[in-house]
Amino acid sequence: MRRRRVPTAVVAAAVGALLHPGAALASPPPRVPSVSVLAHGAEAGTAVVSGRNEPGTGLEVDAGRTRSAHWLRIDYQVQETGYWCGPAAARIALSARTAPPSQGDLARQLGTTEAGTDHIGQVTRVLNANLGGGWYETKEMPNDPPTQGQRDLLWHDIVFDIDRNYPLVANIVAPPGNQPPGYPSDQTIYHYFTVFGYDEVDRTALIADPASFGGSQIYWISFDQLATLIPPKGYAA
Repeated sequence: MRRRRVPTAVVAAAVGALLHPGAALASPPPRVPSVSVLAHGAEAGTAVVSGRNEPGTGLEVDAGRTRSAHWLRIDYQVQETGYWCGPAAARIALSARTAPPSQGDLARQLGTTEAGTDHIGQVTRVLNANLGGGWYETKEMPNDPPTQGQRDLLWHDIVFDIDRNYPLVANIVAPPGNQPPGYPSDQTIYHYFTVFGYDEVDRTALIADPASFGGSQIYWISFDQLATLIPPKGYAA
């Protein structure tokens, strides 16, 4: 287990949603070159990849780095059921470091049911089990809005982890009026997604969202918005 200069904690989690659940696609995923990640900059709300949202649709994003931004190579898939956002987000995170299990295998490891994946700690445990180490820790953000200390820790974890090739998995609550691109504006969405990049100048985070709401799969959001989406849940970093 790595050493930290910051405190750790544990938090409960909630389930995710997918607009069009169904069977996984058998066709190979299209490949997305890394140059496309910053084709339109890192401004919050920028959709890097907006594509089909059929369950199981996949694509690859190459790693890249600029003076202010850094993002990791991932193997992205749309979640295969309406309640597999936890397994799908965990799979995306694992893909940065290893050949990941299927969403179905991860759903079994996580204990995911039709009610979803209950606890971010389950994600932390499964990430560590598949990587054979103790890198990931569960962090809680119980305060809504988050405290400055919680915000500082989140940004620290994003930069620290991504610079060492570890994506984060976040459990979020997105109510009407505070939602990422493509989310149904009349619903509160309980969800998991993967954070796999950042830009220090724009102060944005790069998201791989397995729900593909409105076809939004890879997109930038502001760090300020990310920090308000996680409470009262938590993240694995």
